[in-house]
Amino acid sequence: MTEVTTAIQGAGLGLRSPHYQHILTQKPAIPWFEVLSDNYLGAGGLPLHHLEQVRQDYPITLHGVGMSLGSTDSLNWEYLTRLKQLADRLEPAYISDHLAWISVSQHYLNDLVPLPYTEAALEHVAQRISQVQDFLGCSILIENPSPYLAFADSTLPEWVFSRELAEQTGCNLLLDVNNVYVGAVNHGFDPLDYLNALPAHRVKEIHLAGYEEREGYLFDTHGYPVHPPVWQLYEAALERFGPVPTLIEWDTDIPPFPVLQVEAGKAETLLQQQRDRALNDGTS
Repeated sequence: MTEVTTAIQGAGLGLRSPHYQHILTQKPAIPWFEVLSDNYLGAGGLPLHHLEQVRQDYPITLHGVGMSLGSTDSLNWEYLTRLKQLADRLEPAYISDHLAWISVSQHYLNDLVPLPYTEAALEHVAQRISQVQDFLGCSILIENPSPYLAFADSTLPEWVFSRELAEQTGCNLLLDVNNVYVGAVNHGFDPLDYLNALPAHRVKEIHLAGYEEREGYLFDTHGYPVHPPVWQLYEAALERFGPVPTLIEWDTDIPPFPVLQVEAGKAETLLQQQRDRALNDGTS
């Protein structure tokens, strides 16, 4: 299994179809783009053509929802074969998916469903991650979910579950700071406990997004600017993990590209501050 050497740094953005022409004609100063891999698994078509044009100028990562790693269904080898073909074609810095499941009895759901955090579930998911990595020929990144419920059968905190997955399989972690904050508010844990439990060398990418405040809980919509408490937690994450490449996610009510650039600029400022601190610490 190959450990991919990162070809990305700084604050990237998700590649969305309304912005194809702006990116291709204006070539904005964004260091990398994240691609929703499930949208590009066909053999051709205009979206893939645009993506290949973008790839000529920018590094990319592939981020998907289709592995269904927490399901008891068999792994979908047709899906994984198409994903591997896409990765061979585009040479992404990373391939990532979620700590969740989306299928039951080969019927697919339109959502990321959580799983109980138990030793049995850990063994099951670890085995599936290892199979996926062996097939793709590289380590993958696993993203923490935004939880709205907790299973009574769970015996492990989510952060311990993720840490053990990484240690047992050699996979890396995509830390969604917004999801950590949403989970902390919804379930009453200290988000710093989450950050401090993760192995720093396994966190290869960070996500930031906006949530929606609903009656009694937070809902992860990816449809708003990043909220102040998430920015604060992001600063704590940078202190813990260093200037990890960071993505601004915005998936609903997608704004004009310059709005996203402003959000990425905020993340880049904090990343640069962390780089400067690390440099000063190294020379003091």
